[in-house]
Amino acid sequence: MKTIVVGYDGSEPAERALGRAAELAEALAAHVVVVSVTRPGPVPAPEPVFAPVAPVLLPGGPAGPAPLPVPDPERRPEPEELARRRVEQARMQLVGMRVEAEYVAEVGDAAERLLAVAEERSADLLVVGAREHGLLERLLGRGVDESVARGAGCDVLLVH
Repeated sequence: MKTIVVGYDGSEPAERALGRAAELAEALAAHVVVVSVTRPGPVPAPEPVFAPVAPVLLPGGPAGPAPLPVPDPERRPEPEELARRRVEQARMQLVGMRVEAEYVAEVGDAAERLLAVAEERSADLLVVGAREHGLLERLLGRGVDESVARGAGCDVLLVH
C-alpha cells in the first residue's frame, strides 16, 4: 500500500478517520493525502454566543483599560479559506507522527472531490469518517461516506 487518501472536515468522525489513516500510514510506510472539501458559496457565519452591546474594557497599563475588539459579524470565510483552515487543523493533528503527508484544499461536492483526488493520486485506500444518517438525509440522498463507498475505484475504510 503506497497511498492513502483521507477526507477531513474537522468533525469528530473525520478526526477518527485521520487518526486511523495516520496509524496505517505509519505501519505500512504509506503516503497520506489529506483532503478537505468545502461546498461552494458563502459559508454561514457562526452565531455568536455572546455579543457585547458596548465595547468591553480589559484592564490595561498606564494608558488605562484597553478595549476588547468586537468581531465583525459580516466577515465570513470564503470556502477556499475554510478548506485551508481545515487542512491546517489536520496538519496540526499529524505533528509528531512519522507520516509523510500532503494536504489538499478543495471546493465542491465532497464525495466527488474525494473520489477525484483518490483517482488522480492512484490511491490504494480511501478513508472517511462514518456517522449516523438521519431519516431526512436517508430519504433525500446519500451521505458522503456512502457515496464514496459506492463510487471508489479502490478500497474504502469507513471509520466509526
